[in-house]
Amino acid sequence: MCSHQFFRSFVLENEKQTSCATFPKGKVAHDEKTKMKQQAKQIIQILDTLFPEPPIPLHHKDPFTLLIAVLLSASCTDERVNKTTPHLFHLADTPEKMAELSYREVEAIIRPCGLFRNKAKAIVELSKILVAKYKGHVPKSFEALEELPGVGHKTASVVMVQAFGISAFPVDTHIYRCARRWGISSAKSIAAVEMDLKAFFPKKSWNKVHLQIIYYARRYCPARGHHIAKCPICSMLMMLMR
Repeated sequence: MCSHQFFRSFVLENEKQTSCATFPKGKVAHDEKTKMKQQAKQIIQILDTLFPEPPIPLHHKDPFTLLIAVLLSASCTDERVNKTTPHLFHLADTPEKMAELSYREVEAIIRPCGLFRNKAKAIVELSKILVAKYKGHVPKSFEALEELPGVGHKTASVVMVQAFGISAFPVDTHIYRCARRWGISSAKSIAAVEMDLKAFFPKKSWNKVHLQIIYYARRYCPARGHHIAKCPICSMLMMLMR
């Protein structure tokens, strides 16, 4: 069975078991919850073995530099961002300094990251807001972060997790792909997949697991050239189906 067929079968099997009418609804719900806990535990065990202490991919020194790095990472690789930010932060590494720069000064540095005009404008304008409204500090709330130019829910989630240690589950393309492949979610929207992931994994594990999945996906569960036999989690899930 090819990877595509396996994952389609896996999701369909999960949906079939969830909607099974053979047992009373209470028993089906209880059995499904128990199954989810067991699968989550097994996935976490594999992730902990392979990536016990996953580092934060984007280089930064404080909440502000992390915020800028995450903003730049949209439609750009972490590697490219990490090559770009030292030049930007050498010029300006605080909201006060960044707010004094022109769009063109920022554009000249971040051009390799793509969407550089929109990103440069967002960086300068959010820096001005941080200075005027938050005394140069990055706010510690989703609402405040998502009001800043260029900052969406995923960027806010990363900052909340990695800068402030507040539980969240940022979903990038790697995590989205794995959540659907592993049968954790059959949803199409990022928001719905995030909700399914939060329901599947214990809250205390979110901050670490989201990083582990990113590293795992890159090495073992890529978008292309994926082989179940070389993917420990997919291999484990296939064994559970037998």
